[in-house]
Amino acid sequence: MVKTDLNQLTWFQAVAEERSFTKAAAKLGVSQSTLSHAIKQLEERMGIRLLTRTTRNVATTLAGERLLQTIAPRIGEIEDEIAALMAFREKPSGSIRLTLSDHALESVVWPKLKPVLAAYPDIGVELILDSMFRNIVEEGFDAGVRLGESVEKDMIAVRIGPDWRLVAVASPDYFAAHGVPEHPQNLVRHVCINMRHETAGGLYAWEFEKDGQALRVRVNGQLTFNNSYAMIDAAVNGYGIAYVPENIVERHIAAGLLVQVLDDWSPFFDGYFLYYPSRRQNLPAFKVIVDALRH
Repeated sequence: MVKTDLNQLTWFQAVAEERSFTKAAAKLGVSQSTLSHAIKQLEERMGIRLLTRTTRNVATTLAGERLLQTIAPRIGEIEDEIAALMAFREKPSGSIRLTLSDHALESVVWPKLKPVLAAYPDIGVELILDSMFRNIVEEGFDAGVRLGESVEKDMIAVRIGPDWRLVAVASPDYFAAHGVPEHPQNLVRHVCINMRHETAGGLYAWEFEKDGQALRVRVNGQLTFNNSYAMIDAAVNGYGIAYVPENIVERHIAAGLLVQVLDDWSPFFDGYFLYYPSRRQNLPAFKVIVDALRH
């Protein structure tokens, strides 16, 4: 009977999921040579080739993929049980890894987390900022933050913020030079600041609604961003009309740096939700984070 080192199995899982010795070594905090030697020992002990290596990437063999599918859920269960045992300590501890957008971080998550983290110094939180729709289970996240309409049905979802909307804004100088659009369709004749969807890769078609009439308008302009804060800065500097979250542009409007238009055409969207698989909900540190973020 082959006795296998559990540590080597964990390292194999990291390499297989990252498809890179370099990335896996960085994630595990070991040298690449140490990691490579450990995987080679595992393959020799089992007498099976688990990984195919090329100059560009690493892939699992059929045997390696079967081993990964076998060990990944079991290692996850062990990690969860160990984390649950930490409840016997005086204070919850452990690491929580979240994926979320920059807007969700600044407008909802960070203001709520700051006082909680100060009270629980043994809880570590890793916040990965992007606008992609991540598979949190496959990519090793404990939870993700999305708008309510985007949450996957097989996940537990907890509302963490109020509904919000996008508003069309530009600088006073821009409107003085180009006029004010009275209807969303007028935007096609204006210079607009586009937003690119990272997930779909296309440009966001601005969504409007009034009296049950919904419109999607594709706009044009000199600039395209994948970040609302950059769009706001461009609008303040006169580069066109931006369609951005109202709650992060209110102070610019109040200060007279931006003027809001088409207000009655701007609909509300479902607010942000924290979503996660059910197996995470009983971990003490995770429960602290969920309770802190709950709306």
